Amino acid sequence: MRDFLGYANKLPDIRWPEGKRIAVSFVLNFEEGSEFAIGDGDDRNEAVYEVIDRIPTADPCIESHFEYGTRVGYWRIAELFDAFHGHMTVSACGRAVERSPWLVQDAHRRGHEISAHGYRWESHANLTVEEEKRRIERTRKAIEDAVGEPPVGWHTRSASSPNTRRLLVDAGFLYDSDAYNDDTPYFVEVGEKRHLVLPYAFDTNDMQFQNTQRLATGHDFADYVCDAFDWLWREGESMPRMMSIGLHLRMIGRPGRIGALEAILQHMAGKGGAWITTRSAIAHHWLAASQG
Repeated sequence: MRDFLGYANKLPDIRWPEGKRIAVSFVLNFEEGSEFAIGDGDDRNEAVYEVIDRIPTADPCIESHFEYGTRVGYWRIAELFDAFHGHMTVSACGRAVERSPWLVQDAHRRGHEISAHGYRWESHANLTVEEEKRRIERTRKAIEDAVGEPPVGWHTRSASSPNTRRLLVDAGFLYDSDAYNDDTPYFVEVGEKRHLVLPYAFDTNDMQFQNTQRLATGHDFADYVCDAFDWLWREGESMPRMMSIGLHLRMIGRPGRIGALEAILQHMAGKGGAWITTRSAIAHHWLAASQG
């Protein structure tokens, strides 16, 4: 059943650690190697990328676009977060982890969360219950095998299925981000269990560089994200606001865009009051505060 009301104007009396005004979650989507590619034996090529030609055979052009993210983009992003002493959530597809385990291992060593982003980079909308259950388990196992601990968070590309949330609860996930309807964490009832949702966002997301072209330059992205941060920071004086910023290795990691991420981090550091942390840390804090 859809919920059009949410908290309305009566938000819970929960505050972030050390009096921070806003919890900021940078989510680095790691999809490289999980996208569909005829060259990898799939029946189609991924269609979301910067080249307009689509061909019915193996496409080394699009394959190399995705490879840029792991070969170059990741290192720029990781080193920038080190410079600002920030932590992010690496939302990783299981197959990408299997093909490049070194990436999540490096991110884990740097203190970042490794969460689950499906096994392939695909919607779950039309999967059967058994198919979806297998994909969730395969994703969980790939991440646990790589970094030594299972993921506690999940985000489906595009649409989830009517069964996704129940299957995640059954599999022991702490939270999911399969919602775009709020700026504050909230609970839902799944069967007889209370489950935490950390809403995600597509507007403050570098995906807008590619599949919509709403953003032309890195400055556009930085300005938009900083404007969103400033408004949520303002509201955060009296209510618990959370901000999600979606990043992709092959998108923000380009030299013409990486400066936008630096500008965003500089802006937040200069303004103060931002708890830049992982989604798992936000989830644990929200759960503890809700029980208290």
